[in-house]
Amino acid sequence: MFENVDIKLAASVVASILVIIGFAPYIKDILQKNTQPHLYTWLIVIITQATALVALINGGGGVFGSTVLIIGTSLMALILILSLKYGTKNITKSDTIILFFALLAIIFWWQLDNPSLAVLTVSFIEALSYVPTFRKSYTEPYSETASFWLIMAIAAILVIISLTEYNLLTVTYVLVQTVGNTSLYIMLLWRRKYM
Repeated sequence: MFENVDIKLAASVVASILVIIGFAPYIKDILQKNTQPHLYTWLIVIITQATALVALINGGGGVFGSTVLIIGTSLMALILILSLKYGTKNITKSDTIILFFALLAIIFWWQLDNPSLAVLTVSFIEALSYVPTFRKSYTEPYSETASFWLIMAIAAILVIISLTEYNLLTVTYVLVQTVGNTSLYIMLLWRRKYM
């Protein structure tokens, strides 16, 4: 039993450190104007992550998995603030439509009394949040810090390992993050190779 707790604690600690390490160069790149975060992505992500954090706690995800999301949500708030000044100006009508539907889905989510349906909705919204950054990064692959997305994918996998219970409420959202972060990282590398 203690071995299981030790693995979960270690995964949580490593994931927390990775999140902090991952955000540090991302923030530095923003301040140096090498990275231009997409305001819409970060607005949606902070809402969905805070919501998923509540679901994870209510679903029995435990303190180890929750700690990483608390740290991540705090750093995301900083990125959101920096996006107001340093974010991309490459915002299209389709980005605005995605934002509208994501916010509409959040309003829908608040009306749900079914935790499983709520987590699925929030996870869908999280997936939508990647669309503006994918679109911008496809045309401007150097406008993102690629290593950040890889580190966040690894941290998300470690969050899954650190969970106390595995169920729809605890795993779905973090799995969507893992896939989204990994896909964005791979797309950035691919586009940089062919630009």
